[in-house]
Parts: sequence; structure tokens; C-alpha cells
Amino acid sequence: MAGVSSPEMAAAVSLAGGLGAVAVGAMTPARAREEIHKARAACKGPLNVNVFAHRPADTDAEKASAWCERLAPEFAKVQAQAPVALREIYTSFLADDGMLAVLLEARPEVVSVHFGLPRPEQIDALRAAGIALIATATNLDEARAIERAGFDAIVAQGYEAGGHRGLFDADADDARLGTFALTRLLVSQTTLPVIAAGGLMDGAGIRAALALGACAAQLGTAFIDTDESLASDAYRARLRSDAAGHTVMTRAISGRPARCLANDFTRLGATIPDDAIPDYPVAYDAGKALDAAARAAGQSGYGAHWAGQGAPLARAMSTGALMRTLIDELETHPHNAAGDTRRLR
Repeated sequence: MAGVSSPEMAAAVSLAGGLGAVAVGAMTPARAREEIHKARAACKGPLNVNVFAHRPADTDAEKASAWCERLAPEFAKVQAQAPVALREIYTSFLADDGMLAVLLEARPEVVSVHFGLPRPEQIDALRAAGIALIATATNLDEARAIERAGFDAIVAQGYEAGGHRGLFDADADDARLGTFALTRLLVSQTTLPVIAAGGLMDGAGIRAALALGACAAQLGTAFIDTDESLASDAYRARLRSDAAGHTVMTRAISGRPARCLANDFTRLGATIPDDAIPDYPVAYDAGKALDAAARAAGQSGYGAHWAGQGAPLARAMSTGALMRTLIDELETHPHNAAGDTRRLR
């Protein structure tokens, strides 16, 4: 997850035999180049670079102003002023050929895409560079679009997953399919390898996903409390608290649906209709400002504490130790069903 994963974490995952990921969707091309270089310097193993292909925001100034006014009482609680204007703080990969140039220069083994699909010419350029392509699907229609676009694999993101939903259209009805139902559906109805994601925290969960036909499993929340994670102390403390058992899907923090540990922001979001919230990532500009103001006042309840429904199973250890633990849990089980990841190579 962006904001939690680090180059050191990605390198440790790859060194242990997995596919480490560097999330650059919230970065400028220059910053992305630096982070990819750090991961490469720490490990020569395979690397996945993740980008966001969301529809560029509708920067409705009137709606943004109304949102700032709605959040003003929350800012006042932490002795701060709400912003008077908001901006689109992240550039979508769809409109960022500078990021494309970085990827073509770095040539990671894999590029994964969230929130939709790149432009056809971007896809063609990445494929011509020999880069394997993976995209997230939350339903069968999205999976079929990924298949038609010529991708190499599909991430089946269940509703249990932490962080942002990979919905192509955040305003469309969400089928809210769970990880296992979605994985089995995509395995049976598409021809591409399927990577299960959402709620998987240990070897038993990985094994169950593989038994349903997934070629691999993708874990995010499991790594929040690792040594290499960028999660703050307050984030980790909330992960270890009762809030872990009460994750909430909210769009109030960023403008898109995302699963978060229960906190002050999720409670506020429960009282606000979705259509009052500006587009992603315009709303996120306000969300980040409120979190920064709260932290300056010694409060941590307004953070983007992304986590999936398996959060109570998170373990505090190094990334390398967690990888060894996951592999041991998977391989020592008498009914182990090993996934075939060769199709992704």
C-alpha cells in the first residue's frame, strides 16, 4: 500500500523469494526513480512497481469549497483552520508520461495497475519493454477488460482488502465480492492467472487461495507492522488495538472507497453522503491536511490507517522474518497446494 511499503520492504520480500512491490502512485516521476533505484540497489531480484490509473479528478471548486466548510469543525477540534481550496495532489498514470518514461528506463519485471487500465499506447510501450503487466479487478467485467487489454495476470481484490478499492469506476455499484468468491469466479471465467488479494494474513489463508485456483497471493495488511514499513507509531498502535477488528470502508478520507481501521475520520465519514465528497485525490488534499493538523496537536484519529479485515492477525517482525514465517506455514502443512507462479515469469 502506498505510504506503507518502502524500497527496503520490497527488497526483503524479493530476497525471500516473493515479488516485492514499490508503490509509486502517490509520487512524482523523480521520486519514483529514486525509490526504484533504492529497491534495485538492495536486491537484484524481481520487482513490481505499482501505479494508479484512476480517471483524472473533476476539480469542482464549489464542491471542494463546501467540503472544506464541512470539515471546518474537525479542524477546529485540533486548533487549526480548514483549507480554503483543494487541489489534485496525485497525477494519474493515464496523464503522466513522465512516469511511463521512468518505468521504461527502470524496466522492472512487473508493473501493476490499480483503479483501471492505462492508455493502449502506454500498455504497448510497457509490453515492448518486456515488462509483465498485472491489473486489479473487483468483479468479472473488470477482469474481462484486463484480459482484452493483453495483461499477463489479474489481481482479484476482495472486499476484505485494506486500502483503496480497485474499482475502475468509483461511482458505479460495487458488487462487494469477497476474496474467495471473486478468486474462484475469475479462475473459472477468465484465461489469465489470478492472484488472490484481501484478508490473507498467513500461510493458511494463502493455501486456501491457492486451493481455489489462484496462482499466487498478494498480501498488504500483513506487512504494516514489519520493521521496514513506513507506518507511523500511531498507525501501528491502532493496528494493535480493538480498532483492528472494526475496519470500515470509507471514501471520506481520500474521495474513493478504501478500507481503514476505525478512527475519528471513519466515524465522520459514516455521517456524510458519498455525493458530498470531492473526487479522488482532491478530497485527499483535505484529508492529509486534517491528519497533519491533528498530529501536530497530538492526536492520531484522522490518519489514513488503511487495513483489511484480517488486521487482528498482523504480526510485528522484520519483513524477512514474516516472509520466512509465511513460507514455513504454507510448506509445512500436510495438505499444501503449491501455486504455479511460473506463468507469471
